[in-house]
Amino acid sequence: MTSPETGTKRVLLAKPRGYCAGVDRAVEAVERALEKHGAPVYVRKQIVHNLHVVDTLEQRGAVFVDETDEVPEGALVVFSAHGVSPVVHEQAKERGLRTIDATCPLVTKVHHEAKRFAREDYDILLVGHHGHEEVEGTSGEAPEHIQLVETPEDVAAVTVRDPEKVIWLSQTTLSVDETLETVRALRERFPSLQNPPSDDICYATQNRQVAVKAMAPRCDLVLVVGSRNSSNSVRLVEVALQAGAGAAKLIDYAREIDDAWLRGVTTIGITSGASVPEVLVRGVLDHLAERGWGEVEEIETAQETLTFALPRELRPARSAR
Repeated sequence: MTSPETGTKRVLLAKPRGYCAGVDRAVEAVERALEKHGAPVYVRKQIVHNLHVVDTLEQRGAVFVDETDEVPEGALVVFSAHGVSPVVHEQAKERGLRTIDATCPLVTKVHHEAKRFAREDYDILLVGHHGHEEVEGTSGEAPEHIQLVETPEDVAAVTVRDPEKVIWLSQTTLSVDETLETVRALRERFPSLQNPPSDDICYATQNRQVAVKAMAPRCDLVLVVGSRNSSNSVRLVEVALQAGAGAAKLIDYAREIDDAWLRGVTTIGITSGASVPEVLVRGVLDHLAERGWGEVEEIETAQETLTFALPRELRPARSAR
């Protein structure tokens, strides 16, 4: 588990890490809305699940609310990257709110799948976590057709109308292994269970987990930079431990690192969740360098080039020719 160069303190830095394309788009949407319309710009729920991002945007004039009825009539509201149900869109319309939908396009894809299979009268088994905003948004697309399945243990309680017309979909930010374990249990119960038309697990979630799996067996300690309400960040801690890390901790900031964690540790792995800006990782690297972990080796398992266009309301107007 420790580095072959016994006694040599070093850091293994996972790549890819941090911001995914959907988060980048959502954060930029709020920033552009503030530039274009001025403060305040209201945001329903946290735009992404990261304390630092939310605090920074609040300082610039974003106002985060839980529900649309907290937004003054006629004001501008941005919907978070996790997506919202049709009911929320309707509520915003009733209040005359101007809306910018910053839902991640990969989440939107799952919404479209839910609507399509509901139209075809399937029972849809949604693998995800109760109360997560993404799950609430997806379920709201077809509440009479969708059942939430959180764990393999929940499978026994699932009932469907026709075992031949069942499909599973998933929250995009789950761990691949966790999802497949639940799907295996569902398939044992419903052999005709259909797979989604394309993989629902977000490419970024998957890539970050693969990088951690490659790094973890060599680490005495893995530090995951991310917030506690970030599903994909929490999963990275679990993935690191399952892959053989001596220990794994979730932190928002470098100042949260307990020196007791570092005793007897040679190799530290660092990664960050998909909603974490790189400045927070740099802070952790600086903190560790001051304590002797100055040697950094990047462990790269994939290259990410995907980008998403901003919501249409924020794209630059095309100049007349």
